[in-house]
Amino acid sequence: MPRSSHCGSPEHSLNRRAFLGATGAASVSLAADMTQLNALASPGVNDALKKTQKRVILLWLAGGASQLETFDPKPGASTGGPFRAIKTDVPGVMISELMPKMAQRMKHTCILRGLDTKNGDHGSAAITMMRGRRNEAAVRYPDLGAVLAREMGRADSKVPDYVTFYTQTEGRSMAPGDAGFLGARYAPMELTNSNYPEFIKRLADISDLDHKERSDLRELLGKQFVAGRSSETLSSQNEAYERVRGIMASEKLFDVTQEPQKVRDRYGPTQFAEQTLIARRLVEAGVPFVRVGRAWWDSHGQNFETHQEMVPELDHVMATLIDDLKDRGMLDDVMIVTLSEFGRTPSINASLGRDHFASAWSSTITGCGIKGGSVYGKTDDKGNKVVAEQVDAGSLFATIYEALGINPEKNYYVGSRPVPLVNPGIQAIKQVLK
Repeated sequence: MPRSSHCGSPEHSLNRRAFLGATGAASVSLAADMTQLNALASPGVNDALKKTQKRVILLWLAGGASQLETFDPKPGASTGGPFRAIKTDVPGVMISELMPKMAQRMKHTCILRGLDTKNGDHGSAAITMMRGRRNEAAVRYPDLGAVLAREMGRADSKVPDYVTFYTQTEGRSMAPGDAGFLGARYAPMELTNSNYPEFIKRLADISDLDHKERSDLRELLGKQFVAGRSSETLSSQNEAYERVRGIMASEKLFDVTQEPQKVRDRYGPTQFAEQTLIARRLVEAGVPFVRVGRAWWDSHGQNFETHQEMVPELDHVMATLIDDLKDRGMLDDVMIVTLSEFGRTPSINASLGRDHFASAWSSTITGCGIKGGSVYGKTDDKGNKVVAEQVDAGSLFATIYEALGINPEKNYYVGSRPVPLVNPGIQAIKQVLK
């Protein structure tokens, strides 16, 4: 069974599912209808979005995509591999020939070519790259999605604050969503079995009236239980339950058949494409953070065949998402991040593969406070090391936060201990911010 996003125990996952199944979550009549996307796409709503919170879609390239076959090619070098570098719409910037569509859209995108994150282990590196730092023995930090759920979510929102898709099996347990010390209120809706949330539909044999009465009874008993008690855990669980009530009204957001066929054709029929389209639907409806996991990039063998298959899909889906957001007037308000736990070695092993490599790899950020067409960081001629403008996980996260209008130095508190969003002394990369 996939790991629960709440406490990590299978028992918790079972109990939560049983709870949601038994209660049917909540009455649709008690939640605002967030399913009318034709209204949400209107200029007025998008203007309102600009004046409130931003949104983030993270394309998580699980297993470690190769920077040399994507955004930092080294053609002609002994480490370069068989693919050419091609010009982009930004003078002097070249990317892999496997990404011709993104080559025409680099004016919207910033490439970070100098990532040195010093961790080549799948599990701990994935945790680091979802949090911007390593956990401590006494502190389990919230990941990016949980922080943005807290910072950009609204207390009255009827849509989830944090959704993550990871429906492939490889590497899934290495990077589950985790709210850390922020608590269950900011835990993700984690979709691992399909593109559609489980246990959010009212059971067919329960009438609307019965359903409402059950919800009313639960509310009554809950008020009686909390009377005279003070508990952050209890409060967090109650807030999470209230959010479940609203999720029922947003179920159609996960249904790609609600989109016109021409839009679905534009994205394509693959699972990654459909999940990215759902991510666009979700952020358009007000969800602050959606992660779409695409596995499995761990190409220890046959690296070039693997990337020849997977990079064109990434190229198409990423380019389509940029165009779609731009057409809807949302590209300045929705950030797209591509990120892995690490990159791939410049050296090519005996199996014609590339191994884990955290010393000089690439990420991208598009839209929402970031200078499009910018490149930060430089690696040497063979891609073995960063020779200028090195970036670590903390500075990447600080940059994301600042681009979204969030102060990276803001403190949370674990008991009386102040905990800043990024480790002390870490700075955002000012050169890539608008």
